[in-house]
Amino acid sequence: MKFADRERVYGLDEYYWGTEPNGMAEKTTEIASQANSGITAIDVGAGEGRDAVFFAEQGWNVYALEVSPNGLAKAERLANEREVPLQTIEADANDATFPEAVDVVYSAGAIQYIRPENRDRQFDHFKQKTTADGIHAMFAFVDHPDVPTAPDWTEREYFYARGELMEYYRDWEVIESEEIIFDDNSGGEPHRHAAEILFARKPN
Repeated sequence: MKFADRERVYGLDEYYWGTEPNGMAEKTTEIASQANSGITAIDVGAGEGRDAVFFAEQGWNVYALEVSPNGLAKAERLANEREVPLQTIEADANDATFPEAVDVVYSAGAIQYIRPENRDRQFDHFKQKTTADGIHAMFAFVDHPDVPTAPDWTEREYFYARGELMEYYRDWEVIESEEIIFDDNSGGEPHRHAAEILFARKPN
């Protein structure tokens, strides 16, 4: 989604992505809660905050990192409505830095904005700022021969090669990895996406 379009839809009263967490966020809490207490998490590309607020509702200390000011305002509004604390950071995923070491790094639909030449640096930073036994939950759009590029794909979004996401975590324990193809209607025109979802744990 283009920045201006995102600001427009995030500036509306209703929540473009809804207010309930997606399945990836729910699975992240299941995995992370098995080994950690007093969890600090960061949601990279938090959008309007639905997943970040869900994490806060679990008692986690949560940072919502997002490039959109309107998205962060909605995230803060949702956190206030749910009566949970939430720390927001306005930053671009291309050069974002974490304010402290975290136990969970979560990103569902934002790392495609990290330019290919920046990926090694950014993934290294994300990994270095993760505590031992910490969890990463990552969703990456991938270039798939059977899936045409979506009509709302922008010039500032970059596909991952199939299997590329796994390469950034070859020195970590991969808990689960899957490739999915799913239908989408964002932008008002039905289309499909191919993506990979990865859950990985940092070695102790």
